Amino acid sequence: MLDLLVIMLERVGTIVAVAFILTRFRFFKNMVHQDLLSRKQEITAILFFGFFGIIGTYFGVAFNTQTLNFNSVAIELKTDEAIANSRVIGIVVAGLLGGYRVGIGAGLIAGLHRMSLGGFTAISCGLSTIISGILAAAFYKRGKHIKPMTAFGIGAFAETLQMGLILLIAEPFEKAWSLVQTIGLPMILANGIGTAIFMLIVYNVISDQEKATALQAQKTLRIADQTLGYLRKGMNVETANAVCTILFRELQPSAVAMTNKTEILAHVGMADDHHKANSDLQTAVTKEVLIHGQLLVAGEKTIHCVQEDCPLGAVVIAPLKLRDETIGTLKLYYPSEKAITNVTIELIAGLSSLLSNQIEIAEAEHAYQLAKDAEIKALQAQISPHFLFNSMNIIVSLIRTNPDEARKLLMSLSYFLRQNLEGTTAKKVTLEQELAHVEAYLKIEEARFIDKLKVRIDVDPSILQESIPPLTLQPLVENAIKHGIKDMEKGSIVQISIKDSGESIDIIIQDNGAGITKERLSLLCENVIESETGTGMGLYNVNRRLKMTFGNESALHIESRNEQGTEISFQIPKMGVAV
Repeated sequence: MLDLLVIMLERVGTIVAVAFILTRFRFFKNMVHQDLLSRKQEITAILFFGFFGIIGTYFGVAFNTQTLNFNSVAIELKTDEAIANSRVIGIVVAGLLGGYRVGIGAGLIAGLHRMSLGGFTAISCGLSTIISGILAAAFYKRGKHIKPMTAFGIGAFAETLQMGLILLIAEPFEKAWSLVQTIGLPMILANGIGTAIFMLIVYNVISDQEKATALQAQKTLRIADQTLGYLRKGMNVETANAVCTILFRELQPSAVAMTNKTEILAHVGMADDHHKANSDLQTAVTKEVLIHGQLLVAGEKTIHCVQEDCPLGAVVIAPLKLRDETIGTLKLYYPSEKAITNVTIELIAGLSSLLSNQIEIAEAEHAYQLAKDAEIKALQAQISPHFLFNSMNIIVSLIRTNPDEARKLLMSLSYFLRQNLEGTTAKKVTLEQELAHVEAYLKIEEARFIDKLKVRIDVDPSILQESIPPLTLQPLVENAIKHGIKDMEKGSIVQISIKDSGESIDIIIQDNGAGITKERLSLLCENVIESETGTGMGLYNVNRRLKMTFGNESALHIESRNEQGTEISFQIPKMGVAV
């Protein structure tokens, strides 16, 4: 009995080796992950485990109940022979991992095969194989792993069931009893242990693979997070050096380099004495990747570095692309080709795609910023000096009656127009400059309204050097004069208030004019309005530029009541002097 147990455990060793090989099959991984198998995967699993059960039969030993000798399993068994085998392991594992259909299917294949071999236990052993698949499937639970001790118990019980069926069905009973006495305990222990080890190895190997994959993914995400801030600024010497430093630290190759189409942008690691930034491309393989846009692995014989004693033995060169055009390369160097595994190649290919996407995002953001700047400038250019002709008429009339005043107004008009033109190129100006532009405009308007208009300006001097988009205040003041107080005979007031509120600056333009109706108020700022009283272009223009520059929190807020005037307010962040 002890000799048989040793033989059976030796067979289990083979089963363990098979378990390790199984972990490489996709359908098997799906079963271990407790995913629902497709019909094709299910059939594959049934056939595989059924064949596995057949192999377990042939890996057993034939026991002759007359001679009490053990022999190799033949294609057919003699009447007095039975098989001590590990068939039940494959069938139990099929049921535990695949459920009823896989367990029963594999059991039928292995069971019918056992019946075909003959012997006085053919029917009992074949039937017990099928029942073992059903028994194991009863313990199948999607989403939960089977513990090794549970697997041992199921495997041992399945084999115990087989011994019971042999005693119940096999004839004559004396032979059956002799057989069970000899092989019963060794088979129960060996198959229980085999089932437990099988499941333990499967779970451990796949768990290790998952951990390795998770670590690889974690590393990739960490690299993505660290490099994003650099490549969003574009691909240049500075950003490439930062990215190469990160990759060198995280992946620990011999060296990391990035190139554009003509020169090395950065090289970090070994051989940095002759692989230098801003130097021309040195290897033919790099140029080949740039031409064909395909990842390439080169060994010492194909690198062809210009330096004969270059210590870099092998390299993986991946293309960096922008809209499917290869614009550069990512190069990771290793001591030899043996150090470059398939996992390494896949990782570098993934990184090149990741970096290419970051470059493309940077390009898109740059294009967006250019479009945004262009729109801002276009909006600024739309501010029409519609009052130009009225101003010129006032100046012409004053030339005869008050030449000095005419000269002052002409200078104010000249300054105003010059600021309008400069506003189409400048991104920001100081509040002091913007107020000077407003004052130039107001001098002309005060000349028009004579004693009718009174302007009050209340500004905190400490914030005069803060930044604001050009041509922001003047359109708001113009709106107050043009639409708010235009019909007032006297007592019209426009007040400008600019105050420091801590982290931001509060700006308010008020008038005591006619106000704005609720219907029109709801349309202002967000739309250009076609009406007899005006289009609202000035407010729309300023509001859009403020939001594009500072965000929605800087949008215009308008409060107005008929016959009680209008207040337009907004906030801008304190950002320093305009440049």
